[in-house]
Amino acid sequence: MNDKFNVLILGSGGREHTLAWKIAKSTYLNQLYIAPGNGGTFNLAIHADIDVLNFEQIGLFCIKNKIDIIVVGPEDPLVNGINNYFCADNTLNHIYVFGPESNGAQLEGSKDFSKKFMQRHHIPTAKFKTFTIGQEKEACLFLETMEAPYVLKADGLAAGKGVLIIDNLAEAKNSIIEMLNGKFGAASSKVVIEEFLDGIEVSYFTINDGKNFVLLPEAKDYKRIGDGDKGLNTGGMGAVSPVLFATEEFTKKVISSIIEPTVKGLIADGINYQGFIFFGLINVNGVPKVIEYNCRMGDPETEVVIPRLKSDLLEAIVLCKKQKLSEYIIEIEDYYATTVMAVSKGYPESYKNGKTITLPSILDENQLLFHAGTIKKDKLITNGGRVLACTGLGKNLTKALESSYKLIDVTDFEGINFRRDIGQDLLKLKNEEQH
Repeated sequence: MNDKFNVLILGSGGREHTLAWKIAKSTYLNQLYIAPGNGGTFNLAIHADIDVLNFEQIGLFCIKNKIDIIVVGPEDPLVNGINNYFCADNTLNHIYVFGPESNGAQLEGSKDFSKKFMQRHHIPTAKFKTFTIGQEKEACLFLETMEAPYVLKADGLAAGKGVLIIDNLAEAKNSIIEMLNGKFGAASSKVVIEEFLDGIEVSYFTINDGKNFVLLPEAKDYKRIGDGDKGLNTGGMGAVSPVLFATEEFTKKVISSIIEPTVKGLIADGINYQGFIFFGLINVNGVPKVIEYNCRMGDPETEVVIPRLKSDLLEAIVLCKKQKLSEYIIEIEDYYATTVMAVSKGYPESYKNGKTITLPSILDENQLLFHAGTIKKDKLITNGGRVLACTGLGKNLTKALESSYKLIDVTDFEGINFRRDIGQDLLKLKNEEQH
C-alpha cells in the first residue's frame, strides 16, 4: 500500500486525542482533521467546528477537504447511522466510515438487542429479562424471583448513567417503575433486569473488517468516583494495561467462547461489522462472561491500549476497508501503561467549566498527556467533567503508575480531583499470588 489518506476523526474526548496522536504517526497519512477536537489536538490535526451528529455538515466538510476515511470516536453517531448516511449518498459513498452501520451499533445502542444476540449465539452472559412501559407489575414480580443485588439497565444510550445496582428489593421495585416511566427518558422505555455477576472486570478490544478480527491489548478501568471503588459511577477515572489476571489461558477462553462467536454471530445475522468492538467482561472464577458490548473504543481505556500498540493503526483501518485485515501484522509493546483521570470538582454531578489549566512544559519520555474536557481560547481551560488523562509507561505496573501520578502532580486547575488508588487492587492481587 503506497497510498496516503486524508482522515477525519469525529469526537472531542481523551479517546479521540489518543487516536489522533497514534494516527498522526502513520506512514499512510496525508492530512489529519478532527471534529470538533479539544485543546490538546491542535498540534496534531486541523480542527473543524462541527457537531458529530450533524451528518449533512460532516458530509459537506468531507467533500470540500477530500476526506478518504472517517474514524468515528463516540457511539452516538454510530447508533444514529452515520455509516448508513454516507453509504446511501452517491456523493459520499466513496468515503470509508470506520465504525459499524446502525444495525451493528445496536450491540451498544440496545441492551435488549445485545442480550438477545448473546443468547442466540450462546455467548456467556448474565441471565436476564426485558420489560417495557406497562409491564411494571410483571417487572416487580420478576425481581422477587431474583437474588440481591438487583441489576437494572436502561435499554438505550444513557450517557453511562443507565445502569443501577441495588441491594434492597423495595428500592429496586421503585427504581424499575421510575425507569419505565421516564427516569432516563426514551433510553429507559425498555429496561433489562439481569442477574448480578460477582467477579473482577476486564475489557477486551478488537478491530474488525466484517470477516476477520485483530485483538488489541486488554485493559481494566475504574468507574467509581472515589478511592476503594466508592461513590457514584463515572465515565471512567483511570485504566491499566496489561491486566494481571488476563493470562494467556484466560485470553484463549475469551477468544473461543466470546470473541469468535460474536464475529461469527454478526456474520450469521447478516451484519457487516467493520470497526472496533469493546467487550466489557467479568471474570467469574476463571470463566469470562459478557457484561456489555460497545461499538467503539472505551475511554479512558483507549489512553492505555493505543500507546501499547506498536503497529500502524491507520494501516489496520485501511486493510479493514479492503476486508484484508488478515494481512495486518500486529505488534504490542511489552511495557505497562496506566492512566489517571483529572476531573472537575463536582463531577460526575454538576461542575463548572472555564477553569484555567496549568500544564508541565516538558513531559518525561515515559509520560503522555491526553486532553479530554479542554478547550483552547486565549488560554487552555476546562470544558468537561473529565479534563485530562495522565498516562504513564513503565516496565511494570508500579513504574507506570509512578509516571502517571508524577504527571498529575505537575498538572493543575481549580478544583482538580482524581483517584489515588488506580491499579492498587491489581498490585494487591499480585502480592497475594506471590505469597
